[in-house]
Amino acid sequence: MKITNVSYERLDLKLSEPYTIAYETVSKTVNFILKIETDKGFVGYGCAAPDKVVTRETPEDVEQDILDVIIPYLKGMNVFMSSEVLEGLKLLLKQKSSALAMVDIALLDIAARKLEIPLYQFLGGYRHSISTSITIGILPVGETLKTAAVFVSQGFNIIKVKGGLSLEEDVEKMIRLRESFPELALRFDGNQGYSSKDAITFYERTKSVNIEFLEQPTKVGLDVILGEVTDGTGIPVMADESIKSVKDSFRLAQGEFIDMINIKIMKVGGIGEAMRINAVAQSAGLETMVGCIDECSLGIAAGLHFALSRKNIHYADLDGHLDILEDPFKGIFKLEKGILYPSEHAGLGKIER
Repeated sequence: MKITNVSYERLDLKLSEPYTIAYETVSKTVNFILKIETDKGFVGYGCAAPDKVVTRETPEDVEQDILDVIIPYLKGMNVFMSSEVLEGLKLLLKQKSSALAMVDIALLDIAARKLEIPLYQFLGGYRHSISTSITIGILPVGETLKTAAVFVSQGFNIIKVKGGLSLEEDVEKMIRLRESFPELALRFDGNQGYSSKDAITFYERTKSVNIEFLEQPTKVGLDVILGEVTDGTGIPVMADESIKSVKDSFRLAQGEFIDMINIKIMKVGGIGEAMRINAVAQSAGLETMVGCIDECSLGIAAGLHFALSRKNIHYADLDGHLDILEDPFKGIFKLEKGILYPSEHAGLGKIER
């Protein structure tokens, strides 16, 4: 099946509520939607969500790559030779993370549509739904509690709290959240804001909270420091920004620096690379979570289908679409009481624009 036409759309998306994490405040995002058409009439869609910190791409980088590299390269290529296509693109793209993911997703979407099955079943299919956390950015304690109450009223039972700017406030937030919501599953993301000493202190002072796991407490590139937190706490420690490739996952697993891995499709360059990273994690006895950045529902759908395809993926943090205004892909999956359900239409689901 040959590719006959490739087109794209740039989405400049505003968030309903700006949010703050340890290293920035975010109020908008840019997504790119790639449309690949074939000589057999099948069409596939992919999403890129460039982020200078997470994917190391700017929107301008991705748009230029689409125009100069991706569109001319893909035309005439065989959809089912996806490994050849993607390996070729890796050599041509300067900053390739979400741009490569976009192509990978679109090619997989076409293949699943050809077989007339949902993408998660094409990928192997292990489960039919998964619970997702919803995230609270860095807010004052009172606003954090109010936001949590709103999320609980909407049916969410897992909340991830962002921190890393103030140890004292982070500890108070987690203790107050537990007091107010005794049944809620709580997760904490330090977003590289802590030293190993601060992270261990945070753990010691929040033992009674029973936090599910501690995500990326220390800065990227300091594996030994991250390992000190893992060794010095009795809570699972998850790597996020530290995992951008199979090599990263192998190095961190081999050194026993972590307990868990957060895989973001945009960060690692597609579902294919995500599956390889998950295989490394599984072989090392590390559980996996599928996360996201600020992606419209099409990007979140790709993460969901991947999450449903593998036994080792126990957790999901797929809420990046919820704050996006005018998301053009609403309805491509279902979210009910904190549980995500995929479309049972072929591929990523029925695209209605």
